[in-house]
Amino acid sequence: MAILLTAIAIIALAGVVLAGASLRQVQQYQRGVVLRFGRLMPQVRDPGLRMIVPFADKMIKVSRRTVVLDIPAQSAITRDNVSIGVDAVVYFRVDDAVKAVINVENYLQATSQVARTSLRSVIGRADLDTLLSDREQINGELKGVLDTPTDDWGIRIDRVEVKDISLPEGMRRSMSRQAEAERERRARVIAADAELRASTKLAAAAQAMSATPGALQLRLLQTVADVATEKNSTLVMPFPVEMLRFFEHATGTAPAVVTTDLREDPESAR
Repeated sequence: MAILLTAIAIIALAGVVLAGASLRQVQQYQRGVVLRFGRLMPQVRDPGLRMIVPFADKMIKVSRRTVVLDIPAQSAITRDNVSIGVDAVVYFRVDDAVKAVINVENYLQATSQVARTSLRSVIGRADLDTLLSDREQINGELKGVLDTPTDDWGIRIDRVEVKDISLPEGMRRSMSRQAEAERERRARVIAADAELRASTKLAAAAQAMSATPGALQLRLLQTVADVATEKNSTLVMPFPVEMLRFFEHATGTAPAVVTTDLREDPESAR
């Protein structure tokens, strides 16, 4: 009886060991690639509790989630011979689990290395102005370069983005002076355009006033009123040009401009 119970216990224990060795759990974001005696099985295991042949099959689980791969800063020389440092980030995921297991030893490391070399290659074909002003073009070109080798590994590149571009200190100062000179040029052009428009308007106003002498007198009175509102000690009274010409023809000399000092004679200023 004891021998029978021992045999049953051994058989039960062996069954538990075989069940544990034959059952594998595949997560929702994973796919299972099975090798039987080193040979690839055609069927990829989907998520769930899957059974394999104990001691004969080997299951390799491959995650299909998007991987964020940070590319460290790479030193490169642009097409216009400027030494810069560029770092980027790559978003990719495994599209074919069989290729990711069979065609490459470590797809994560392989993608990282090819991303570094591709980044230096793309930077070497672009000039500095393109890198600073058209990031989308650089990102698209870098994604196209990465798609070619990673397609054989079952990797799909979702996005590639250049994060930062570090410039030498001398180049930064040169760009700063260039930007400052450009802003000064714009300011001078805007000021010259404003002067041109103002002179055109003033010429049109002078022509309109010359046709109507009363308008000139009203403008002179308005100017006096504007000056009187300010807290000035001296008030300048403009004389019509016709009156000055009358005095000049009558006496032979031009009269001086009359000014009134408010501090000396406030009543007369009023």
